[in-house]
Amino acid sequence: MTSKHLLYLGSEQLHAYCWRGGRLTGGTVFNNDRAGVDAFMDYIDQGRHAPVYLLADLIEEDFQRVQVPHVGGRAGAKLMQRRLLQQYRETPFRHHEVQGREALGRRDDIVLLSALTNPSSVQPWAEALEQLKIPLAGLYSTTLLSEALVRKLALRDEHLLLVTQQSAGWRQSYFQNGQLKFSRLTPAIDRDGDAVDIGVETGKTQQFLTSVRLMARGNVLETAVIAPAAAIPALEAQCEEGAETAFRFIALEGVTARLGVKPGDGAAAELAGRLTDPLLLSFLARTRPPSHYTLGPLQRYFKLWNARVNLYRFSAMLAAGCVVLAGINLWQSREAKADAARLSAEAASYDQRYTAVMAAMPPRVTTTANMRAAVNVERMLVTQGPGPLPLVAIVSEALEQSPQIRLLQLDWKVNLPAAQVGPDAAAAGMGGAGQVAPMSSLLAGIPGRPPQALLLEAEIMADQDDYRNAVNTMNQFAQQLASHPRLTVEVDKPPLDTRSSVKLNGKAGAQAVETRAKFSLNLVWKP
Repeated sequence: MTSKHLLYLGSEQLHAYCWRGGRLTGGTVFNNDRAGVDAFMDYIDQGRHAPVYLLADLIEEDFQRVQVPHVGGRAGAKLMQRRLLQQYRETPFRHHEVQGREALGRRDDIVLLSALTNPSSVQPWAEALEQLKIPLAGLYSTTLLSEALVRKLALRDEHLLLVTQQSAGWRQSYFQNGQLKFSRLTPAIDRDGDAVDIGVETGKTQQFLTSVRLMARGNVLETAVIAPAAAIPALEAQCEEGAETAFRFIALEGVTARLGVKPGDGAAAELAGRLTDPLLLSFLARTRPPSHYTLGPLQRYFKLWNARVNLYRFSAMLAAGCVVLAGINLWQSREAKADAARLSAEAASYDQRYTAVMAAMPPRVTTTANMRAAVNVERMLVTQGPGPLPLVAIVSEALEQSPQIRLLQLDWKVNLPAAQVGPDAAAAGMGGAGQVAPMSSLLAGIPGRPPQALLLEAEIMADQDDYRNAVNTMNQFAQQLASHPRLTVEVDKPPLDTRSSVKLNGKAGAQAVETRAKFSLNLVWKP
């Protein structure tokens, strides 16, 4: 999964490399003919499980800058596809890149369109991979890849011409503020067999850029030439700076070290000292960008390979997670066993101490079960047994809201249901004088607290002979008590008894003895 096939495709030859362990190896050359394609199929069939990255450096690569209406979403994607098909109808290898928007007018998108206008240079190699079912990861362009290389090298000139020597010749790519605008490929040897003059070719490129208005007159074209250190003096002699042209020479060895590219083996190491092909291939293998040019059905085996790799990764992660969980479970099981052994030892120690303490104690009065039952009954009496405190608390709360009432007497009792006595028990009760009736379990709170009654006697601290106020005060006090749930209030004796069966008497006048209006209430509480 970590190895890759890196193919460098020129107009006449294809160079095949292998990427393993972050190092470029190999460098087998195949001619662009039928025999070369057959030899390539025999070569690539040996490593069919590794994906292939195809880097094209062809002279038939066209670049066009167009303006497209700014449309987003799916409609914008369809519009861009139609514009690409309209511009490059004869090739399936097309690419677009949005580089900004116009400052005025409709603010249309500025788009760079590119394509490999001669698809027959690529199709034989792509079809060979398709026939062998080898995953083709992407089709890349050296020019489009150099855009990322410029950003990596931090070349931020407004007008930059990047010149590199490759297998196909000298590649000149023009960048404006870091964005690719134009590229051309010139042979390294002219028709007479002499080396191409870089200075002359740079002047031609600058004249073309000015004619198509990519550069205005007076702007300085910063030309960066990447070449081996040994070849720089000869190139400097060819390049003469002018008012609108400035040259900068960058050693290829320094760029390789800056990008962290490891030296290759075999032919790759030999080419790395002369050309930028190994540098671009290593940069491609390390960055692995999405495919520059669309491949369509030619990329289906790579998608299947990618899905298989993702399944392997998921399976490995799942297996690692299971191993971790198993380790955690084993560790917890070991800890649990250690805790169980410690607790067993503590329990045995406590049993021994308990046995020793019990052996030293005098004989017991009763059994442990009876003592436990006695303790449980005592707790039940405390928690569920009847008591006057809850009922008295309710009365106290009502007295705080009625300051005119003074409490005289309280009579609390438990209302037990009448015991049903059978004939045998009644006869026994009549015959035996000293026998005591059994106590009801409700007095112990079994199964619950029994109903309780409270006879409340109080007097009203009001003016003498003001019975209307006394009656109203008693009624308000009774209503406050009756507002509590499960509490029933009944007037036993009112301050003024107006019943027809009772004689109404009293004394009036200044000589009468001062008396208070008294009343009594029967309170029944059912907890």
